[in-house]
Amino acid sequence: MIINQGNLSTLYLGFKTVFNGGLGQAENQWNLVATTVPSNAREEKYGWLGKIPGVRKWVGDRVIQNLMVHDHAIENEPYELTISVSRDDIEDDQYGVYNPLFNEMGMTVGAHPDELVWPLLQNGFAGTGYDGQAFFDTDHPVLDANGNEISVANTDGGAGTAWYLLSLNRAIKPIIYQTRRAFELVALDRPDDDHVFKKREFIYGVDGRFGAGYGLWQTAWGSKQELNQANYKIAREAMQGMRGDYGRPLGIRPTHLVVPSSLEGQALEILNAERNAAGATNVYRNTAQLAVVPWLQ
Repeated sequence: MIINQGNLSTLYLGFKTVFNGGLGQAENQWNLVATTVPSNAREEKYGWLGKIPGVRKWVGDRVIQNLMVHDHAIENEPYELTISVSRDDIEDDQYGVYNPLFNEMGMTVGAHPDELVWPLLQNGFAGTGYDGQAFFDTDHPVLDANGNEISVANTDGGAGTAWYLLSLNRAIKPIIYQTRRAFELVALDRPDDDHVFKKREFIYGVDGRFGAGYGLWQTAWGSKQELNQANYKIAREAMQGMRGDYGRPLGIRPTHLVVPSSLEGQALEILNAERNAAGATNVYRNTAQLAVVPWLQ
């Protein structure tokens, strides 16, 4: 290939097509548990999380409810992935060997949200949520019917492999994924670029800005207890009994049991088996959808 800007532009379009093909091949699961929020600032504040009260019958004057306001912000951070292509390979028409690399690059970029979202869920036993507590905690502060602060749990502890019962049919999910600037493939491929002159290689890369953080803890139950019918029952009943400030029922309905690959068998037994280990009818059959997530450990 003759090295000129026209041929290099055509080559870039070819690499970009292969890259975009890889994007489409990424098997994403992150959007199952995360709400996507567009961002136009360095960080977004979510002080309103947990702030929405219930509706009351209007008798007399309006009642202004003084609810907890939380200082919860998610910062957008920059991410990049850059590769080089030898000028000699392009000159000798060997650039086709790079197609698999650009395809894999696209798949890697496509999977980036999973790399942000799933570790957050897995680290939720230590990571801080909007109320200043660990996302999975036994001491979330909530106001009871009389306005007194009480503690509410969304975990029963344990020391084994973690599993999660989630309510994923609400506007705000357990995780928030922010997009400030999406990834885009760009090139440093002018023949007279300083890097090309010094290194005899063209540079192709992507960069973007994203953030991820915790949403509503009320929509998630995290457990490191053994995954069995008894502990599943505890999680399910606790979530359905969740109440917001002033004792307002939240109407939480668990929709998904999320597990790592190592707990797939136990999860299938709870959700799919017609009978339990004692031979009785499995009353929890089909009470949630199963999501087996390789990103979890």
